[in-house]
Amino acid sequence: MGYPVVVFAVTFVLAALVGAVIGLLGGGGSILMVPLLTLVAGLEPKEAIATSLLLVGVTSLAALVPHAAAGRVRWRTGVTFGLAAMVGAYAGGRLAAFIPDRVLLAGFAVLMLATAIAMMRGRRGGNEQADDTSEAPVPVRSAGRTTARHVLQGVAVGLVTGTVGAGGGFLVVPALVLLGGFSMTAAVATSLLVIAMNSAAGLAGHLTSTALDWPFALSVTALAVVGAAVGGLLAGRVPQAALRTAFGWFVLALGALVLGQSALSG
Repeated sequence: MGYPVVVFAVTFVLAALVGAVIGLLGGGGSILMVPLLTLVAGLEPKEAIATSLLLVGVTSLAALVPHAAAGRVRWRTGVTFGLAAMVGAYAGGRLAAFIPDRVLLAGFAVLMLATAIAMMRGRRGGNEQADDTSEAPVPVRSAGRTTARHVLQGVAVGLVTGTVGAGGGFLVVPALVLLGGFSMTAAVATSLLVIAMNSAAGLAGHLTSTALDWPFALSVTALAVVGAAVGGLLAGRVPQAALRTAFGWFVLALGALVLGQSALSG
């Protein structure tokens, strides 16, 4: 598939910005990348979703490195949540093959709108300033209940991820903050591990029925990785509340645009 030079340039710049968002916020890459790939690069929804999963998965791994070096990742919870999410993501990726493009696009737009509203309302119960990433021992019975809850949450988030191509960051982060009692910093860092695992499983499901333009997909992914490295280094230095509010408004506008595109495509 050939792309005009201007489309290449704009898509690459936007991919780098998406990577920076992933590094800063622990998610949001697919929320931006799927509509950008459909609206700017002109990809079909299924190919855009699969390309986005590749980009978000690889980029999340890159963004994870500075967070891990700073000791912000809760590995035990992240792996438990991530493995459960992979099961749901693969199932969602296979399920997407049977859903019309218009319905997938509309579902993604609704998810964008809901995400934007949740971000702008803020997260109650999470400590934005705390930076405690320790995983203190808990009683066996309590630990069992917590693990079971993380498994159920992971499968649910993964199913959404695989179906509509969202990496799950803006579903994982609030789950870890509101239900897991994580600090905002720990939730953002841990979500990157979950997103990488989640995206890999969702991509595997999509590749059973969708072909990628690999040179294009790898090119935009490389640019996103550069952005993610910068975003990861800046995490903790940028006021998260203000950034989330601004990002929420942007996602709200983009979601409305995608919803309109879905309606017109019918």
